[in-house]
Amino acid sequence: MAVDAATIDLPASPGVYLFKTAEGRVLYVGKATRLNERIRSYFATNPDRHMIPELVARADDVECIVTTTPQEALILERQLIREHKPRFNSMLKDDKSYPYLVLTNEEFPRIMYTRHPPKKSHRWGPFPNAGAAKQVMQLLRRHFGIRDCKELLPQGCLAMHIGLCTGPCINGEGYSEQVRAVRKILDGEATELLEELGEKMDTCSKEMHFERAGYYRDLIRSIRTTIGQHVVSSKLYRDCDAIGFAEQGDLAALVVLHADDGVVKGQEVWPFVHRGDIGETVSRFISEHYVHRRPPRLLLTPTPLLDGLQQWLDDRRGSNVEVRTPMRGDMVTLRTLADQNAEIQVTRLANKSSGSLEQRAADEAALLLNVEQMNHVVCFDMAQLQGDERVGASVVLR
Repeated sequence: MAVDAATIDLPASPGVYLFKTAEGRVLYVGKATRLNERIRSYFATNPDRHMIPELVARADDVECIVTTTPQEALILERQLIREHKPRFNSMLKDDKSYPYLVLTNEEFPRIMYTRHPPKKSHRWGPFPNAGAAKQVMQLLRRHFGIRDCKELLPQGCLAMHIGLCTGPCINGEGYSEQVRAVRKILDGEATELLEELGEKMDTCSKEMHFERAGYYRDLIRSIRTTIGQHVVSSKLYRDCDAIGFAEQGDLAALVVLHADDGVVKGQEVWPFVHRGDIGETVSRFISEHYVHRRPPRLLLTPTPLLDGLQQWLDDRRGSNVEVRTPMRGDMVTLRTLADQNAEIQVTRLANKSSGSLEQRAADEAALLLNVEQMNHVVCFDMAQLQGDERVGASVVLR
């Protein structure tokens, strides 16, 4: 069934949208600063691109993934296009990826600007504004003397002799402190460096060295741009699922954000009946969701799991599943993003129909079975254990 623009409930937030078929195949991935305005523009009388009428005619649903900033949406859009290879995104199918800033895992770490970061490294990104990221790397290298050479030379390198590197190949004393300072800045704690650059900018301006003052101004902008770009990505997001929860009355929505290789790759949305304890609902969902799929290495949940579920997850995976209910850092950022998307999904579900969840389910069943109404349902299930211990159960709903 084609998408009806009048019935779509859309957030006014930045994010990514996916036009999908009834079978779940992704036809198109796009990004927007305001999702509601951008998606409704596809249903305008005079579309701005010739492919839009065909896209709208083929699509049966529009899925939204909310992000905190437009920059995050840009990163996520690129990742989803590479993941799904949608037909209507054919012009965006290229192998170019966004760059990272990297500190290698060596005795004397070196700083790198690369699109293919080593697995065993501390990395930040990906950065849509590649120019700002490269400028920040050059600043950190000069300011803290971090090496960028591929190998240590016993006599030192040219960068050391011209003052761009502290020369850990000759004397490594104090180098680890410099590396820790760089990591702190890339983690977002750049206040001291920004204040120092701001003072230099003011001094140059007072002395009428305006060109130099402009240089420091641009550096400050680059640092702020760079450290504000890595929210939907983190080195912690490797084989990770974050579960978000939201409720309205007896209706709940659970969202699973999938992340791997340092970035968010997509989401799944599940409507649920929720009455009472959130922990019970989330644990029941987890026990059903991972029956037919391998649990991830890291699972982020809104509440602690019920007793016994941790062992069940470990058995299903064949190794330990790290389950966390995070309170700070990149993990809580991803978990909060999952909650935000769950809020949007439960609002969309609630606006589609009225009445209790059971009544809505009965109405849908009556429509599928071509009967006037569904007042009485009898369900049977049978089970056995290796051919023995047979047991049956019946549930009657009226």
